[in-house]
This record gives sequence, C-alpha cells and structure tokens, in this order.
Amino acid sequence: MSDMEQGYHFNVMRRAIELIDAGGESMTLEELAQAMDMSPAHFQRLFTKWAGVSPKRFQQYLTLGHAKALLHDHFTTLETSNAVGLSGSGRLHDLFLRWEAMSPGEFAKRGDGLTIYWGWFDSPFGLSLVMGTEKGICGIGFAAETGEESTMQDLLSRWPKARFVEDPMFLRPWVLAAYNAQSGDLDKVPVYMIGSALQIKVWEALMRIPSGQVSTYSEIARVIGNPQAVRAVGTAVGRNPVSWLIPCHRAMRKSGGLGGYHWGLPVKRALLAYESARAEA
Repeated sequence: MSDMEQGYHFNVMRRAIELIDAGGESMTLEELAQAMDMSPAHFQRLFTKWAGVSPKRFQQYLTLGHAKALLHDHFTTLETSNAVGLSGSGRLHDLFLRWEAMSPGEFAKRGDGLTIYWGWFDSPFGLSLVMGTEKGICGIGFAAETGEESTMQDLLSRWPKARFVEDPMFLRPWVLAAYNAQSGDLDKVPVYMIGSALQIKVWEALMRIPSGQVSTYSEIARVIGNPQAVRAVGTAVGRNPVSWLIPCHRAMRKSGGLGGYHWGLPVKRALLAYESARAEA
C-alpha cells in the first residue's frame, strides 16, 4: 500500500471508528456504509484492506471490554515472550528490529552534538512525524489527535540541543519497512533509543511484547527488577519517543483499563485493534 493510500485509508477508518464507537456492535454494515456515503461492498473492501478483517469483526476489537479480554487471553509473560509467536500470522515482528541505546553520558548532553533528521509520513494510523539519527529511528509521533504543531514541538523538546535537519528521503527506507510489517523488511529498521537508564530498560521490555499481545505496567516493573516502581514505569512508557516500533500501546493497567497514551487514546485503541485483527486473521 502506498503512502497516499495509507493516509486515505486511515482517514476513512478514523471516521468509521468514530461511528462504530457511537453506534456500538449493533450497527450494521449497511448503516456504516450509508453514514460513510459509500456502497456496502466498497466500504467493506476498503475497511478490510486496512484492518485485515471485516468491519463487523473489527467492532468487537473496539468494544470497551476488549482490553480486559486481551489481558485474559493474550497476556504475555515477558521472560518467555521471545519464544512466543514465531510462526504463522502472529509472528513476533519485534525480533527483527535492531536497536542500540544511547549511553547515560550521551543522554545527559540532551542531544548536544547529535544530528537528527526528520520528516512527515503517512502511516496506517494517520500522519506521523519520524525522526532518526545515523544509527536509526529515534522518534515517531502520531498527529491525528494531537495535531502537527504539538507533535513537532513534543519531539523537538526531547533533545533540545540537537541539530535538526529536515530530510525525509534519508528516513524513507526505514519508514516504509516500519509501516509495512508484512514486507519482511523489519530487520532493516534500526532503532536508536535516547533515554535514561530506567527508560531504556522499560522500552526494551516493551519490545519483548509480541504483536497482538499485551502486558501490564506492574509486569514490566517486575521484569526490570523493580516491582515497586509501577508509577515510574508508567511514566517511562508515556515518555517512549518511538511509538509503534517500541510498542507502548501494548502496556495496560492490571485492572484491564487502557491506561493513557501519549498520542491520544483513540490512536491507542486503533493500534491495539489493528494488531489484534491481524494477529487473528
């Protein structure tokens, strides 16, 4: 799917998701299609191309009870997650990511001496801002809920002393591989994590959660050796600058609540539903 198609499909799907939210599971395909000013066949074709499943099936992934169902049926124990999902459609794509972390001394410099390239790209979840160094992608932010200006200022503020250069062509090969998880090219997507020692431990734990599965803040705290630091873990999850590739959307409250999401809860719900649909398709 091309960049332009991705953006178009998400704009259509975002409106459809709003309608599904308002109408619930009882809303029929015909009602959805009519509200979208499309024929049922055309709407179903577009929706299935984006989500991988029918609108009716996707409605089930968007219900408020789906978060609790995920925790019940798809909770992963992080110590064993690297052995899970290595075959079939639920393949753990994160295993193909290469990542490197900035040293604590480098992090303390707040980006001083670092050149960061940036560009805007369409994604399966709307317009996204991607940033990266020579070593890999260091930032991905989604602007669908927060807006372009706020998304840009958010990522710029992470590394205030860095030199920022607009260069989407430099990032494009990594971005195309990152947003096309079925291409088999995720081994070509390097990630460069810029954060504190605690943040990097948390982000590494997030990358061990398989696609289509979830974990909890308390489980992550236990795995990184600090079970009492649930609040600090939640903060570190929220400060993750590389959404999607470092999947903070897979971290949930122990109660089954979604918790927060830096780029907006509607985006988090779409991310979880999209991954659940594709994992079970």
